[in-house]
Amino acid sequence: MKRKNDPAEFIRDKRVLILLICLIASLICIGTMGIQQGLDLKGGSVIQLQLEKPVDKDMMNVVTTVLDKRLNLYGISDVKVRQSGDQQVVVEMAGATPEEVERLIGNPGVFEAKIDNKTVLTGSDISSVDMYQVSGQQWSVPFKLTTQGAKKFAENAKGKANHEIYMYLDGKLIDDNPPKLSADLAGGEPVTELEVSGGGDDEKDCNKKADEIYTVLKTGSLPVKIKVIGSNTVSAELGQKFMEGTSLAAILAILAIFAIIYIRYRKPLLVFPILFTSLSEVVIVLGIASIIHWNIDLAAIAGLMASVGTGVDDQIIITDEVLAHKGDNARRRRTRTKMNVDKAFFIIFASAGTLIAAMLPLTYVGFARGASGIGTIAGFAFTTILGVLVGVFISRPAYAKFVEIFIK
Repeated sequence: MKRKNDPAEFIRDKRVLILLICLIASLICIGTMGIQQGLDLKGGSVIQLQLEKPVDKDMMNVVTTVLDKRLNLYGISDVKVRQSGDQQVVVEMAGATPEEVERLIGNPGVFEAKIDNKTVLTGSDISSVDMYQVSGQQWSVPFKLTTQGAKKFAENAKGKANHEIYMYLDGKLIDDNPPKLSADLAGGEPVTELEVSGGGDDEKDCNKKADEIYTVLKTGSLPVKIKVIGSNTVSAELGQKFMEGTSLAAILAILAIFAIIYIRYRKPLLVFPILFTSLSEVVIVLGIASIIHWNIDLAAIAGLMASVGTGVDDQIIITDEVLAHKGDNARRRRTRTKMNVDKAFFIIFASAGTLIAAMLPLTYVGFARGASGIGTIAGFAFTTILGVLVGVFISRPAYAKFVEIFIK
């Protein structure tokens, strides 16, 4: 026979175990992987780029993909590249300054090799790029040509042994002391393995130059010319002030919830489970964000607060449904309680479905369009949806079990 108010029964319940496992796993993920802060919390840069002409959706996808790969490959972290209309691209970089990346993204990244002022090789002729090598004050970037590119190079380089090969990146000469074409490459036979080489002031300078060439060749050339039309640094000061204000607001909210629940139910036992459940939802959402590398910015924090608010509402619904029949005799109480909890969850799922349905269009528009401002709305919508899903499937069922066992 089951005992009333049995803590062991509560702990052994699968709903409670799922909540505890998710909570512990989230704490471990947050502790090991950390939480990625967004641009408005961490600070960084926003750069606006303009294409030379309006492009269609497919061309814009190519532009944003190349820029994203190039920046990530170059080592810039927390990068967001998104289109804004059909002719502009917005690049956000947390923890970076415009000067660090403007040189990489503010040009189309066109590579050319010329002999006697005639183009013998372009970036489109390159099939793959190997890791660069640095030795002293010299660097080299090995790469492989496509079959068609090798034939073109062989035809243009035939009979031009010891001629200088001038290599250009976006029309600028890579090295003032260009290498000379070796005799084995001037025989007219296609060769697929070549390299770009040059010199620098020291090893650090060589690594910097080689890394830039490697990045541009590896990610390919942009299909259209672009130019920087604006850039600015975002200060993290506002975000820090917001975090301080949020912490204060959270404390006040906890006190307000404590007071309202106590006044409503006159049961101090209810206050702590509701607060624990709400805090658990926050921790689990942050743990998921840590795993998927979702940036937590001001919009995400707002979405998280919104989902917690709906969570408290849902827990009040569960409690009200259970206490509505507190006059039933003891024998029927457990059956009646389960029926009332089921009724409460019908209301909760309907409410959650309505909220998610309202947020999905905002999420879709933000991810599909990515225009300035719309991306922020998408962050709010996505975090709200994630918080609601965590609540209805993980935390609120555990609270319902608590109510079933301990609330008379």
